[in-house]
Amino acid sequence: MVKSIVLSFLSLCIVIPVTAQRSNQASQINIVPRPVALTTSKGSLDLTKRASFIELTGADTAIAELFSKFLEAKDNEAGRTPKAKGFPVKLGVNTVRNQTLGNEGYTLSVSKKGISIQANTEAGLFYGIQTFIQLTPLQGTKIPFVEITDYPRFGYRGLHLDVCRHIFPIEFVKKYIDLLAKHKFNRFHWHLTDDQGWRIEIKKYPKLQEIAAYRNETVIGHAGHSNKYDGKRYGGFYTQEEIKEVIAYAAARYVTIVPEIEMPGHAQAAIAAYPELGCQGDQIQTATTFGVFDPIFCAGQEGTFTFLENVLTEVMDLFPGTYIHIGGDEAPKTRWKACPHCQKRIKDNTLKDEHELQSYFINRIEKFVNSKGRQIIGWDEILEGGLAPNATVMSWRGEEGGIAAAKQKHDVIMTPGNWCYFDHYQDTSKTEPMAIGGLTPVREVYTYEPLPAQLNADETKHILGAQANLWTEYILSPEHAEYMVYPRACALAEVVWSPKENRDYLDFLQRMETHLKRLKNWNVNCATHLEKEIEYLKNPQPKK
Repeated sequence: MVKSIVLSFLSLCIVIPVTAQRSNQASQINIVPRPVALTTSKGSLDLTKRASFIELTGADTAIAELFSKFLEAKDNEAGRTPKAKGFPVKLGVNTVRNQTLGNEGYTLSVSKKGISIQANTEAGLFYGIQTFIQLTPLQGTKIPFVEITDYPRFGYRGLHLDVCRHIFPIEFVKKYIDLLAKHKFNRFHWHLTDDQGWRIEIKKYPKLQEIAAYRNETVIGHAGHSNKYDGKRYGGFYTQEEIKEVIAYAAARYVTIVPEIEMPGHAQAAIAAYPELGCQGDQIQTATTFGVFDPIFCAGQEGTFTFLENVLTEVMDLFPGTYIHIGGDEAPKTRWKACPHCQKRIKDNTLKDEHELQSYFINRIEKFVNSKGRQIIGWDEILEGGLAPNATVMSWRGEEGGIAAAKQKHDVIMTPGNWCYFDHYQDTSKTEPMAIGGLTPVREVYTYEPLPAQLNADETKHILGAQANLWTEYILSPEHAEYMVYPRACALAEVVWSPKENRDYLDFLQRMETHLKRLKNWNVNCATHLEKEIEYLKNPQPKK
């Protein structure tokens, strides 16, 4: 049924009868993220009169099916009888390539001739369809005539989800991916291992599923300020078959998953299952509270690297993407300082201190990952003691780590806490659900600029893009997760997709009035703070 794509240029042309319409066209167009270039003209296309065909050139029929299912859904919403499935589809090839659009850009035209979406790749065509979906009104069937040329500012546009502190059902993970794809994000960073739970099945090490995937109880309230626990065993893990299912689901939406296997720190759950992985052979339990803990993987024993290489082999056999995230953050050196094996490793390799031992650790893991044709990403702590030769740095402790890495000609993904940590509070109201701390409202996210002023033109080429992170210490349900991410993710989507010069917060608010309704239609438990700003924009209070 599905034909593989051979050549690179795609053209989708859906011919639909049109009607003239005189109205304020611009007010009907509320696309998020904002396109590079958009012009309107008088007239509109009426979806109720669609009656012709889909001509598909160079792409899988899945693209046409995506489009026809959307049109069918619009019919159902309006109470019309949908057309029978199976639009006539013509598969062909067009070898002309538009260099301006790159690999993810597209052009979209709605005119009296119908609808045309063109791109260089299926990913670009997919994004063009997402824009078309946002062109259709929430009520009614008429789409204004429009010409759009659009392509992303950054190649890496990411959203992260921590499933270790609290695990989420596979169906929610799919919904999370759906939503990020609708907003033209192309990376899903899946944080799979940590002190409080190991969430990925590793067949070679069954105790990771039996022991590391579960904790005996969970702290009640903020860690560090509470000594109360719920007394309930908590946990779970994703089987490799479930993970394959999610990977395929993401790929169909042109989203690449970046799996994270934490090392050398945040390893308490793994050490609880296999005590020999720690420095002291401690008989410890999977962490029941949140924070940073002394038990980390022993850097002095060969068995640690055997374990991690075996784990990473299974991970790389599952995930096809180039990047494997290996963490590298928040690794206390207390155990290493007291461990004879680690001290011997320092001496034998003429290392200066435990920071250089961490660099040795990361370098060794990188060589293994590179030998499999992959690349590592690490949090900015991997800079300490010397950066691994091919590593990409994820800068989270502000922008300093990213700046330092870019100056060393290493690729960087910017994710500084002040702008990109969606586990922060969104508002100062006492009615807000519990969060880890901090304050990051939508407006602040929207003001973020991923290219630091301290970098020159050559250095900024190493800034691949930006990512928002959702750590889930205090996020227990899918509904709470959605509340923390949306609409802040809409603001970041515009930061990483739209040209800097096109961004305007007031214009964003005006478009978000419609987009918030769209999110509600998509069954997203969206935070409502932006509605207050929009209302004020429409009805500003007079000065006293």
